Amino acid sequence: MITVNSLSGGKTSSYIAANYPADYNVFALVRTNDKNCLYPDKKLRQEVSDRIGTEFIGTLEDDVIIETMLDLEQFIGKKIDWVTGKAFDEIIIRKDKKYLPNVTQRFCTSEMKLKPLFDWWHETINEVVEMRLGFRANEGSRAKTMLSKVNDNGNLEFKTIIGKRKTQNKWKDIEWQKPNFPLIKDNIYKDKIELYWQDKDVRFAYMNNCIGCFHRSPVLLKYMSDKHPNKFEWFINAESNGYGQRTFKNGMTYDQIRNSLKQVKLFEEDFNECDSGYCGL
Repeated sequence: MITVNSLSGGKTSSYIAANYPADYNVFALVRTNDKNCLYPDKKLRQEVSDRIGTEFIGTLEDDVIIETMLDLEQFIGKKIDWVTGKAFDEIIIRKDKKYLPNVTQRFCTSEMKLKPLFDWWHETINEVVEMRLGFRANEGSRAKTMLSKVNDNGNLEFKTIIGKRKTQNKWKDIEWQKPNFPLIKDNIYKDKIELYWQDKDVRFAYMNNCIGCFHRSPVLLKYMSDKHPNKFEWFINAESNGYGQRTFKNGMTYDQIRNSLKQVKLFEEDFNECDSGYCGL
């Protein structure tokens, strides 16, 4: 069976790429068209555009993630396929109105991570693959949740449009991946991964995933609003520009989060991985 390493830009999935060679390594890039979030290096902006086949303006993740993936490709000595879907600005537009994702409706993950991965798979491979995912030995519950979604063949399916039936789309569930968790199997924890990367020439962001990820605690989001003000402003604007009452987090707006704890100085060491949230693929 063809093997694929699904990369997020974090140390864990990068550890898999470095230690569990696969037929393919693939990374899904979250984009924004907001020029206030412009990636600062023009040359690298063009390189990313060439890799993804569309204009790259910026990402709503930490900019370091671009360096991570370029460094990692050099480190493992093997090509990494970059994929991307619609920009975040586009997926929240539904029939000329804005519709924001939240914890219960995480269509951002589906549209910006899963769909571009599936489209790449369909065009490049188009047969069921073994998909290696970065769940560590203490994340068995995440693996169990994912395995609860497999079909009778032990494979995950993706619902996609395969044609038209008069005026309506024709949908089909297509088998595409058999999830595999090598770090759980080999009892690999975070400490071993951190130790592995200590002396390696791969740069990593403080935290990967979107700056304004709604899985994160309000206190961590406040810290991110100070660390990445332009990117956090994107999330504030998404809630405030006449898009109705929907917010990313229940009971509070991102503007309220940004303006909270004004007298408190927050530091990176105030947070750990349990605060960070994640996009579960």
